[in-house]
Amino acid sequence: MIIIVDTNIAFSAILNTKSIIGDLILNSNTIFQFWSCHYLLREIDKHWEKLKRISKLDDNDILESQRLIYKNIDFIDEGQIPKKYRVQAYDLVKDIDLNDMAFVALNEYQKSVLWTGDKVLISGLKEIGYDRAITTDEMIKLRNRLEKQ
Repeated sequence: MIIIVDTNIAFSAILNTKSIIGDLILNSNTIFQFWSCHYLLREIDKHWEKLKRISKLDDNDILESQRLIYKNIDFIDEGQIPKKYRVQAYDLVKDIDLNDMAFVALNEYQKSVLWTGDKVLISGLKEIGYDRAITTDEMIKLRNRLEKQ
């Protein structure tokens, strides 16, 4: 099953690879295939100082966490997503948050599930009937259910 990872999920996993989010990314490769956009890479770089401040880790420790997390995610350039999916994504997020457009476009393109910790995005998508975005709690339940199969 393909799961699209958005920036706040990767940020949390890099902050603490031993957290439940870190565990999901690092220990679910027999169940999930994690994908994301290059936009995530740019966003993490943009918030590097915030990562350092919150984690109280040095650059080398954060780089190691980042390497562990990124090796479990397949990245795609947003330009490779066909235009029709980018247009669909724009229509879906234009009244919520345009910064999430790339993730929703990739989700549409891959016919997958978007994993996000962004409550505004999830509730905004649910309000318009979009049901392919899930929270971390839902990811835990999904993994547990799929492990039993």
